Amino acid sequence: MVYITVKDRREARKIGKKLVKSRLAACVNIIEGMNSLYFWEGKLRDDEEVILIAKTRASLVSELIEEVRAMHSYRCPSIVSLPIEDGNDEFLDWIAEETG
Repeated sequence: MVYITVKDRREARKIGKKLVKSRLAACVNIIEGMNSLYFWEGKLRDDEEVILIAKTRASLVSELIEEVRAMHSYRCPSIVSLPIEDGNDEFLDWIAEETG
């Protein structure tokens, strides 16, 4: 799974659709209404952002990250992969089929 934050719903839908259409992700969840608190360029920021969670295969993570970076509006986007250690075998097989 790959966790990504973006500035708004429009950017989230653009990136999500590209990842699914190109088969880099079987599914992308878009979660709105998230607030992020962080320091950036010496200032404390309090921004509303949107989360994307992309379900993919480990072998596609590097390519997915590069695709997101190419489309992302941030200079330093949050894109991190998290391993799927276990789950519903039927669902995991579906991810493999859709990204294969």
